Amino acid sequence: MPFGKMNYVLMGVGALVIVLGFILMSGGAEHTATEFDESIYSFRRITLAPIVVILGFIVVGLGIMLRFKRKEANNDVK
Repeated sequence: MPFGKMNYVLMGVGALVIVLGFILMSGGAEHTATEFDESIYSFRRITLAPIVVILGFIVVGLGIMLRFKRKEANNDVK
């Protein structure tokens, strides 16, 4: 296998962080066509959510790029 267990764990955590960022970005739909909802300009949607998504992509990238030491099986028979 090209990746170890820790690499897959990091990629999974990064993917969950990305999904969390997109969940933070969602919402703010207009209730009617004549009414404008100002909540789309909130700190959570404009600043926090993109930072969370970028951090998730960084974690996934680290999970792909880092190489962790694998435990080698000791085949010496005495």
